[in-house]
Amino acid sequence: MDEKEYNQKRSRFSIKKRSKQTLHKEDITVVDAQVAKKAVVATAIGNAMEWFDFGIYSYLAVTIGKVFFPEMKGTVQLVYSFATFAAAFLVRPLGGIFFGMLGDRLGRKNTLAMTLVLMAVATLSIGLIPGYASIGVTASVLLLIARLVQGFSTGGEYSGAMTFIAESTPDKKRGVMASGLEVGTLVGFVAGSGIVTLLTFILGSEKMLEWGWRIPFLIAAPIGLIGLYLRNHLEETPAFEAMEKETKNTDKHKFIKNIFAFHWKPLMIGMILVFFYNVVDYMVLSYMPSHLNAVLGYRETTGLLLILIVMLIMIPIVLIMGYYSDRIGAKRIIQGGLIGLVILSIPSFLLIGSGNHWLVFLGLMILAIFLASFQGTMPSVLPSLFFTEVRYGALAITYNISASLFGGTTPLVVTWLINMTGNHLVPAYYIIAAALIGILVVTYFVKDPSGRPLRGSPPAVEEKHEIQAVLKDPEEALWWKEEKNKIDEKIEDADDKK
Repeated sequence: MDEKEYNQKRSRFSIKKRSKQTLHKEDITVVDAQVAKKAVVATAIGNAMEWFDFGIYSYLAVTIGKVFFPEMKGTVQLVYSFATFAAAFLVRPLGGIFFGMLGDRLGRKNTLAMTLVLMAVATLSIGLIPGYASIGVTASVLLLIARLVQGFSTGGEYSGAMTFIAESTPDKKRGVMASGLEVGTLVGFVAGSGIVTLLTFILGSEKMLEWGWRIPFLIAAPIGLIGLYLRNHLEETPAFEAMEKETKNTDKHKFIKNIFAFHWKPLMIGMILVFFYNVVDYMVLSYMPSHLNAVLGYRETTGLLLILIVMLIMIPIVLIMGYYSDRIGAKRIIQGGLIGLVILSIPSFLLIGSGNHWLVFLGLMILAIFLASFQGTMPSVLPSLFFTEVRYGALAITYNISASLFGGTTPLVVTWLINMTGNHLVPAYYIIAAALIGILVVTYFVKDPSGRPLRGSPPAVEEKHEIQAVLKDPEEALWWKEEKNKIDEKIEDADDKK
């Protein structure tokens, strides 16, 4: 193809794309409010189950170490127990890629059903595995396999849940409805931790070690069945169905290549968002009990109880953040949370280290409120970074790689830095560094998605009378068209050069 022919073809391609920027009444999706609520509940249950497992495993780490690694002693036994837990993070990116490809090809609904079944079976299996005393090292291997399956399914679960909710809700209510996903996170963690604490109190340490530790894992089966039932009765997301009617992508083998080649910028932006979000998340919910106990000398039960109370209070705050993100913009909420962390992280950790229970609680709540500002907004912001045809897969890749690199490692890195420096304010400095990076990226590279259609998706409204208002401003409704045209032209150019 000579240069003249190439330019003519490119010109025709651009004209064709520009001609599609009109908007018709039938293009606009009217979302049934009850269907949208069912989507939120069904996806939040799966997310709650993920964090239910996280909570019970964390609280039972010592017991699991004694059951599956009895030949190890003391802290080494606990290290093996947590190493098995951490192994799940290694396969999360692989699960994200696998289920992300399925989700963007077969649909969000069916893929989410698969991830939930895998997660439920793996969690149930842990409760059924005989201990080391019965089958020796095979028990430890089976535990590791179950954890790897959990991690693999989790890689597709959370990103798929965010995608499903974002695509199933009206544009003007996406923030508050998507925040329900993080309510599932908090409810699951509180439920898992609370059940372990209650069983330990009722049964005592000996019976918990003998058989009681299995009960929380066995509970995963009915939770999984409930979640599967709800998900099987959902409809596919309107955005995915609209994409399926418009085009059939036959280049399945190019899926991953195209994401990295033509969607690398939102991938990078997404990784930074997930980076500071997970640093704060894991710092407050996962690392803090250990910080209170091992670093500051509080009794273990005191630290765990304080975190449980904080998480319960966070639930309505997360919903409030989601509600206001639809009104003043998710970007402003996130920026406010980041600025707040820069200013108040050090004072918060000074309060936490004061030795006074009320001041400790105040310090934890300050951090928790800023964390809630992210939990209430990220489930709607992250899916908005990507176009419909790659949303599930691209989000799964960006979220799981970043979470594995920065989220799961946060407690380890912070503990190591404290041991190296002897400075108890290291966690505050770590949060501030993450927040400063976040402020730059959010301010200059993130477009506020609040109240607007998702990239590549038609407008979604809750009431029919809203359609006329959308039709009056088609450029705003199709704000993503120019960006999409540029990507399509790059893909076309790449194909022509082959």
